Amino acid sequence: METLVLIAVIVLAIGVGMYWIHLLNAQHDARITAHHFSEPLPRPPGLPDDTGRRAHHTDADR
Repeated sequence: METLVLIAVIVLAIGVGMYWIHLLNAQHDARITAHHFSEPLPRPPGLPDDTGRRAHHTDADR
C-alpha cells in the first residue's frame, strides 16, 4: 500500500512539474513576442561590406 502511495505521489509531482514548466514556457514566449527588438545598427562609414572572418581568409591560410 505504501508503495502505491509513493508511486502516486511521484507521478503527481512529475505532473505538477510538467505543468509548471509549460506555464513558464508560455509566459516566456509571450514576453519574447511582446518585446520589440531594435533595428540593427548601421555599418560605420569606411568599413567594407563583409567584415566576417571568412572575408579575411586567403588560400595561403589553409
